[in-house]
Amino acid sequence: MGDIVPVDYETLRLIWWLLLGVLLIGFAIMDGFDLGIGALLPFVAKTDEERRVVINVVGPVWEGNQVWLILGGGAIFAAFPMLYAVSFSGLYLAMMVILIALILRPVGFKYRSKIGDPGWRSTWDIVLCIAGLVPALILGVAVGNVLLGLPFELDDTLRTFYRGNFFQLLTPYALLAGLVSLAMLVMHGAAVLMWKTDGVIAERARGFGRQAAIATLVLFAVAGAWTAYGIEGHVLTSAVNTTGPSNPLGKTVTLATGAWLNNYQTYPWMMAAPILGFAGALLALVGFVIRRPAFTFLASAVAIFGIISTAGVSLFPFLLPSSINPGTGLTLWDASSSKLTLWVMLLATCFFLPIVLAYTAFIYRVMRGKVTTVSMDKNPNAY
Repeated sequence: MGDIVPVDYETLRLIWWLLLGVLLIGFAIMDGFDLGIGALLPFVAKTDEERRVVINVVGPVWEGNQVWLILGGGAIFAAFPMLYAVSFSGLYLAMMVILIALILRPVGFKYRSKIGDPGWRSTWDIVLCIAGLVPALILGVAVGNVLLGLPFELDDTLRTFYRGNFFQLLTPYALLAGLVSLAMLVMHGAAVLMWKTDGVIAERARGFGRQAAIATLVLFAVAGAWTAYGIEGHVLTSAVNTTGPSNPLGKTVTLATGAWLNNYQTYPWMMAAPILGFAGALLALVGFVIRRPAFTFLASAVAIFGIISTAGVSLFPFLLPSSINPGTGLTLWDASSSKLTLWVMLLATCFFLPIVLAYTAFIYRVMRGKVTTVSMDKNPNAY
């Protein structure tokens, strides 16, 4: 195997941990503003014409943006199959709710303006709002539950037994994490609307963006304090074999309040993640105040990068802790695919990811400029 794969197993596992983070952050930045704009739709746009403008900011690009979610799911399936098996089965109902919302979104885009009846259009506007708000909230709730640990365990043959249900996921801490996610993505969506529209829509988006940026700062701080003093983190207490075969049962784990902050003492450079989270949100707030759309968008993207990275580096090396049997929690070192699989996937990623980035850049270059009623009148494919 060493002759076939020129990279050691530990390095491959670390690379795929980083790539998984890149894909999830890419989804949050690219498709996240779609969700944020959807959640803001009834509030930033009051007339039918204004709502069509908002919808046409998202309509032409949502499919390309959602590629990042598909890539993330595929990466989990191939690189960390145990994580895929446990999370997708245990969180089945939550993921179905997200999936239904994501399915309703393109349906709303396509059918909303087909009929001129105000009631018909108003109904689809509400659907589009819910389709943006629900995934943004539940994805954050999911991250909160990962930090709390999911109620699952493994038997001697590595069969998964999930002991919880959907409503047990809605704990106060998890809901707080959901609100952090929602505020963060609404801030991001407002930044895009301020950049891509003008007039009253841009001004309303600017106002909601300021509020969302403040909410992001406050909620992220509260979540950090709660993580430090209010919940138990998981700590590996046995020797770690970073190059051995994947076996989640070959370790011991203890729980300690505030243990999710241990990595910041062990690896001080990880403090960059929460610093970027706070700094990005603060700079986005400044951008909304001084009316600098491009600056605000970039600052909001930095905030998203920092906040999601904070969750990732806090958990390291855990991927999915178990709340009922901590020793069976999944880590980077014991839940990955084989060395050869990770290597082949890395080669494929090195080929295809630049293609995704290139066509994404091309599409956004073609779609540059503001969306207005005049531009919609010139576009026969406008929603």
